[in-house]
Amino acid sequence: MQNVQFWGESVRLLVELAATAAFALSGILMGARTRLDAVGVAVVGFLAAFGGGTLRDLLLDQRPFFWVQHVEMLWGVLGLCVLAMVFLRQQHVGLTERAIQWPDAFGLGLFTATGVHQALLLQMPALVAVLMGLITGVFGGVLRDVVCNQIPTAFRDHRPYALCAFAGGWLYVGLWHLQVPGWLALVACVLVTAGLRALALWRNWQLPMWKF
Repeated sequence: MQNVQFWGESVRLLVELAATAAFALSGILMGARTRLDAVGVAVVGFLAAFGGGTLRDLLLDQRPFFWVQHVEMLWGVLGLCVLAMVFLRQQHVGLTERAIQWPDAFGLGLFTATGVHQALLLQMPALVAVLMGLITGVFGGVLRDVVCNQIPTAFRDHRPYALCAFAGGWLYVGLWHLQVPGWLALVACVLVTAGLRALALWRNWQLPMWKF
């Protein structure tokens, strides 16, 4: 049995919770920035938080969905929506695009790790596992942006996004085969994925645009 195979249920749940909270916050900020009403902001927060993991569970034929199995996540996101909206109204925080990008980068790293992990537990091929990590990390943000009538960030800002998840996913797979401790594989995947995205934002790295 590979040591990386199990993080322990409590660690896995904490990672899912942190990833869900990070993406929920990015969705709340996006909804508020586009001036949706309170219900709209909450819906965008829920879509960002649960969209990627739900698609992962659908593709891997996992039932119940992760947020059905852990209903406390639903209550947590609902509470976060209420608290964030109250805070934003009282403090009049400037909702810049950069403010949305940082929790999004953190959630990208965490959700990528959980997606790869879940696929490897089901003995999926390496490429499938990496793609499951990419889908888990990216799809919630895609839903968030589409609902807010934006071209998804993953496609429009030309700074590496999905590529960061792809690189972090392959790192996780490599550590899996090297049988390193589970916590190290988790930390490495999150640091590489979120770190690359943060560097891309900080250094303004640009992928070449399509030219006709």
